[in-house]
Amino acid sequence: MRSTRFTLELDSPLGTARAEVLERRGWVVGLDPEAHDVPARGVGEATPLPGWTESHEDCRAALAAFDDRETPSGDERGGGSDDRTNDPDLTTPAARHGITLARADAAARADDRSLAALLADRVGFPEPAVHVPVNATIGDGTPAAAAREARRAVDDDYRAIKLKVGAGALDRDLDRMRAVQREVGPAIELRADANGAWDRTTARQALDKLRRMGVSYVEQPLPAADLRGHQALREELRIDLALDESIAEYGIERILAEEAADVVICKPMVLGGVVRTLEAARAAREAGVEPVVTTTIDAAIARTAAVHVAAAIPDVRPCGLATGSLLREDLVPDPAPVDDGRIEVPTDPGIAGSTFDEIVFEE
Repeated sequence: MRSTRFTLELDSPLGTARAEVLERRGWVVGLDPEAHDVPARGVGEATPLPGWTESHEDCRAALAAFDDRETPSGDERGGGSDDRTNDPDLTTPAARHGITLARADAAARADDRSLAALLADRVGFPEPAVHVPVNATIGDGTPAAAAREARRAVDDDYRAIKLKVGAGALDRDLDRMRAVQREVGPAIELRADANGAWDRTTARQALDKLRRMGVSYVEQPLPAADLRGHQALREELRIDLALDESIAEYGIERILAEEAADVVICKPMVLGGVVRTLEAARAAREAGVEPVVTTTIDAAIARTAAVHVAAAIPDVRPCGLATGSLLREDLVPDPAPVDDGRIEVPTDPGIAGSTFDEIVFEE
């Protein structure tokens, strides 16, 4: 396996429920037919986010161990599956994402079709979409600042806006949401993301008031470990709940089995691969739960691959894929930029043809 390490600084620090993110560190991995079990060149990205995925040290060790494992032969070579026995396991999801994405990229390139087409075929979905709708995200700030950002988003043709809440007092967050609502009107879908900041009492108050405002769903109102609390909120209040951090805590299978969410936030880097993410989306749909695909503020390779995943989900809701602008610089110019509140899915074979090859393959 070929690999190239990278470090990308964020344009500004990003606060999460677990830590403040200042940079994204990871590896570009490359597989080629001369040395690996793939039918064409394939490129992947492993960018761990400790707290959601394994540590950087464990990711590096899993990638290093990959080359020491037995290489499949015969009819095992070059398939599109990301369930190979010699791939990193799910205790290192970012490493697994990188290796299995490179396999899928190679398989799609060999078939001369996009990654989205390969993924949709793999899980039995219809032809993928040409565009993926995305949401704008507004961070913490004053009500006036939130309204200004919301107006810019609407002017850029975003049809869904997610407001980060939970960093300050609830009344302040409600004022911010009211300001956004007044600015954009009822045609724009509004979402709130608390990143697990509230206790159960605050969450009940918040969800009741946000429901009255017409907010579409509230993401991760309680800490990740409080699955029972999320179940209780769903039973008590008539507003959709989305779970994100809880998926890293429990796994999507348990979230669906416990009926703890109306929406699941599917991060390919956290779930351990693009195929597993699409299979999770299919399972969610079968359970009456809506999947929304987002990134972990990944670099261009994984971010573009996530666009393909979202495109493969029929009638997907606006996804959290407008994250490239959070990086001060990227690996390459963005092959799938946001335009008019949506992203056009690359049609070149694989993720984006040979766009990323020069990063990891020596010519």
